[in-house]
Amino acid sequence: MGGVSTGLLIALFVLAAGVSLRTSWLLVSRLERVGARLGLTEALLGMLAALAADAPEITAAITAMASHQAHVGAGVALGSNVFNLAALLGLSAVVAGRVALHRRVVTMEGAVAIWIATVCLLTVLGVLPAVAGLVLVLGVLGPYLVLLGVPHEHLRRLRLPSRWLAWIAGAIADSEVELEVALHPRAGQRRDVAAAAIATAVVVGASIAMEQTGARIGGRLGWPEAITGGLLLAAVTSIPNGAAAVYLAARGRGAATLSTTMNSNALNVAAGLLLPGAIAGLGAPTAGATLTAAAYLTITVAALLAAHRARGLRRAHGAAIIAAYLAFVALLLAIA
Repeated sequence: MGGVSTGLLIALFVLAAGVSLRTSWLLVSRLERVGARLGLTEALLGMLAALAADAPEITAAITAMASHQAHVGAGVALGSNVFNLAALLGLSAVVAGRVALHRRVVTMEGAVAIWIATVCLLTVLGVLPAVAGLVLVLGVLGPYLVLLGVPHEHLRRLRLPSRWLAWIAGAIADSEVELEVALHPRAGQRRDVAAAAIATAVVVGASIAMEQTGARIGGRLGWPEAITGGLLLAAVTSIPNGAAAVYLAARGRGAATLSTTMNSNALNVAAGLLLPGAIAGLGAPTAGATLTAAAYLTITVAALLAAHRARGLRRAHGAAIIAAYLAFVALLLAIA
């Protein structure tokens, strides 16, 4: 694309972004149907939907790292997480007025989210190698997915203390009450499997094109890699998640909103940052990446503490989360 004009690059970027984001919605619906056909629990269906919606940012991050643009790739994964907190939690609370949450749901989701955000920061700082960070994240995310996937009547087979089992079952039940309404796919057919496969190929291809054109646009305009990945690509690729969360919050589905946010961020860290980082390396720590990872952890902790204390997020909490994101953007622009 060396001889392509900047204007044409921008047009190609917009086209690739539109195709990737639009097709990701088709991918979400088809994967939900396939998951329903397989008999997955509502909680696992929610995780599957989050994975499908995350396909653009994960693909863009992996593509950047594979192209030896580690800082762009890290920026996409980390910047998407900070944007998710502002768009999925902050904007949802502002639009809905209040996002009601059960404390058990906040505790269960929050414990996993804070662990992953902490490991992410330590890895970005270079305290932990990417391989160790990936192991630590999967060591918590794996059991969490098992708990989500085990039918309630089979939880006793885990041989955990009875109080633990009762608490876990209650937290999952609180979450699934809302997910059952928010996610109601019909059982999938063979054509849904084929549609999901085609949609996956389209999303991956369009996301690769989006990352490549976005990186070239940033290079021609003299943007630092942290800005190209952490702001431009991160925000664009996270739009589907943001729209879905606002929709759920407006319908009073607080647990589904929180689950979408935290699961999306967990998948971005595991699949978009640490897995490719373990293979291709994350590069030396940078001020931009450190700031983004620190903002991700700080806003996550603050939002979860507020949600636990108030049994949800009010409009004022949402405004504070958005203000924190804008402050992060200003700092990132200042140091880039």
